[in-house]
Amino acid sequence: MTDAAAIAMEVEPSAPQDAPSADGTVLYLDGVSVSFDGFKALNDLSLYVTSGEMRAIIGPNGAGKTTMMDVITGRTRPDTGDVIFGGNVDLTKLDEAEIANLGIGRKFQKPTVFESHSVFDNLELAAKMDRGVIATLFARLGAAQRDAIAATLETIGLADQAGDLAGSLSHGQKQWLEIGMLLMQEPDVLLVDEPVAGMTDAETERTAELLRDIAGTRSVIVVEHDMEFVRSLGVKVTVLHEGTVLSEGPLEMVQQDQRVIEVYLGR
Repeated sequence: MTDAAAIAMEVEPSAPQDAPSADGTVLYLDGVSVSFDGFKALNDLSLYVTSGEMRAIIGPNGAGKTTMMDVITGRTRPDTGDVIFGGNVDLTKLDEAEIANLGIGRKFQKPTVFESHSVFDNLELAAKMDRGVIATLFARLGAAQRDAIAATLETIGLADQAGDLAGSLSHGQKQWLEIGMLLMQEPDVLLVDEPVAGMTDAETERTAELLRDIAGTRSVIVVEHDMEFVRSLGVKVTVLHEGTVLSEGPLEMVQQDQRVIEVYLGR
């Protein structure tokens, strides 16, 4: 039995009546609100992401983008609302570790890698396997794990740097390595926060290619301010403002929405 199935048996909330069909919907937020000292960071936020979809989330500072990711990953508990994963797992009842084990990975803006270890070792350390004390003491990489690491190295474009220390990588390469470390956890949903901040143009282009390659086998939610990068992704865009969805659709459409121009693009 998978982790998701085991937890679902314990939780089993009824699906929200207004939710989209469970077929194909991997993540569903319904009426989510979060307040901090009277400030409403999320205000009746509702959105859903389908299996294999890549979604871009944009909006001005303070729009609720980070809080939304915090709620999905269990760092913040909503005051009200439902956060449903896989059709029947209520994420609001789980902690961060349980949510990560279910298959939701998150990459923060600043890359966090083990700089004194090789690129290969970073991926090995991140591999999804038994992390108990005894298992760790006698751990040996099997053929399946080596194949998974090799495949991930190819995906993130660092096969030639497998033996290099992570600390010697460029900023962009460290970002790709951290994405690879998350992929080793075999997530169903990957949350990526401003992945191209500080990158060169070439690295930015490569990152767009990487995320497009990843999407399809898993759902990817990208929070980003760089509109040209968002355009290159060619995906549905959700615009947040004051903790709720202001506009949603192709980038070309939301860029023409007068409300979006006034609160975000016109600034």
